[in-house]
Amino acid sequence: MRNMLDFTPYRRSLIGFDHLFNLLENATTFDVGGYPPYDVEQEGDDAYRIRLAVAGYTMTDIDVTTHENVLIVTGRKEAKGEDRTYLYRGIPGGEFERRFQLADHVQVTGANLTDGMLEIELKREVPEAAKPKKIAIGQAQAPKRIGKSTSAEAA
Repeated sequence: MRNMLDFTPYRRSLIGFDHLFNLLENATTFDVGGYPPYDVEQEGDDAYRIRLAVAGYTMTDIDVTTHENVLIVTGRKEAKGEDRTYLYRGIPGGEFERRFQLADHVQVTGANLTDGMLEIELKREVPEAAKPKKIAIGQAQAPKRIGKSTSAEAA
């Protein structure tokens, strides 16, 4: 059963938050099972790793791309024209696609395929312009008057 949240009343009154509502709606749809299985690890405050089990796939079979804060991992395995008769086929083959929504300023820093495990390294790199800035508080000065001075101020 899918738990669907309705953000329609909020969409009418909160202008410009469409991206946030879309993220929340997409987060409520979850993937039961699916291929390939994966883990998401956090290393420190700003470093992450996604590990996907892609047994039987080579580097040329897998593409890792990002587009508009979405990480897309696709696999395409060419049928090699083997004439085999399987009684049971438990090792997945063929095509797959996994999508991961990335937060703002999260960048893919690398990907490695070793022993059937695809590891994708991610790092949050917030630019200086987006970081909070501390504002120094100075000593108050007497306000300056603007305009013509009166005869009482001149004396």
